[in-house]
Amino acid sequence: MAKGLFNKEQGRFVAKIVMKFGGTSMAGTERIRNVAARVKREVEAGNQVAVVVSAMAGETDRLVNFCREAAPLHDPREYDVVVAAGEQVTSGLLAMTLQAMGVPARSWLGWQLPIRTSDAHASARIEDIDCTALNAALARGEVAVIPGFQGMADDERVTTLGRGGSDTSAVAVAAAMKADRCDIYTDVDGVYTTDPRIVPRARKLDKVTYEEMLELASVGAKVLQTRSVGLAMKEKVRVQVLTSFDDKPGTLIVGDDEIGENDVERQLITGIAHDKNEAKITLINVPDRPGAVASIFTPLAEANINVDMIIQNIAHDSGSTDVTFTVPGAELARALDTLEKGHDSIGYDRLLHDTKVAKISIVGVGMRSHAGVASTMFKSLGSRGINIQAISTSEIKVSVLIDEDETELAVRVLHTAYGLDAEDPA
Repeated sequence: MAKGLFNKEQGRFVAKIVMKFGGTSMAGTERIRNVAARVKREVEAGNQVAVVVSAMAGETDRLVNFCREAAPLHDPREYDVVVAAGEQVTSGLLAMTLQAMGVPARSWLGWQLPIRTSDAHASARIEDIDCTALNAALARGEVAVIPGFQGMADDERVTTLGRGGSDTSAVAVAAAMKADRCDIYTDVDGVYTTDPRIVPRARKLDKVTYEEMLELASVGAKVLQTRSVGLAMKEKVRVQVLTSFDDKPGTLIVGDDEIGENDVERQLITGIAHDKNEAKITLINVPDRPGAVASIFTPLAEANINVDMIIQNIAHDSGSTDVTFTVPGAELARALDTLEKGHDSIGYDRLLHDTKVAKISIVGVGMRSHAGVASTMFKSLGSRGINIQAISTSEIKVSVLIDEDETELAVRVLHTAYGLDAEDPA
């Protein structure tokens, strides 16, 4: 990563920092003033600062509803024009507030940098960011305020990156300008071993690897958007998760080399995540023949429906089998419609679904060097009468599907079983 620029007056290297503030931090002029004060503090410390902002809390939902009311089957290009407006407002307001505090600042909209994206409106991917003008502004001592979530396609139309896209914007800007660090300010003060609202004794982690954060984000941890973590991992951007509401130290998300082998060995499980936004689908009596599974999952893939856990039962005597899998709860209706349309080619007897399920996941790079991690999970849940409906694993993760009503109990049981409970203060 970059070492920053040398400041002759201070006789030291200045860091290049990207600061990203979420919707809760930007919710109203008073909170924007609080954000501006934090930015000013970094500027006064001699750092070059670019700020990426989200829309005010609830604003994007309001704009999305306007689009739905205007036309249920709306043009996605015009949708992007509307929903990108929320970040445009907050970037202008923050630049104004900084100027009022005596800090040189200006807003840079997605098309002004520019941030080049694909043309997949409402879910565009960042392809390139031209930092020439941005770096020149930073060198002049200006704070650059950039609206997150937006960019520009090749046809010069405004695009948006999908919900939670401001995190991705921040990491992409940090990578493009070779920033020393990307600080993401949220409504939580770091990454915890699990949700503190469920387990009050959850501990805040000092450091988490990219891989662990990616797994935690993908299985329900709401701290960071999955795409942003994947990008940070690819570009080796050091990310820090903090809160804008106090000055507590946050959690650094870094590569394995910064964690250290001793820390990995000592910490078996890093965190436990839960996700209630899952739906289970079961196809009864699917013909047990080559290509049968492909006939199920190919149409779902073509409809861009993500499938997570998959279980195929041992074939029945009748030459058929049952196939169970999970999809995001929001995609259930589309998944059912796709499968019903493909009934003849798949050849199943019945189609069942259940939304009263939850996915519980344990994550930790320590799994690579320890045996018996999964068995501890299964034994702990079994001892409390919690039935496991499905299992999926990766190198550093084990996920199980359980009844939704047992979510909180399962998280608490596993948090204790893996020794993650914080000690009582002396």
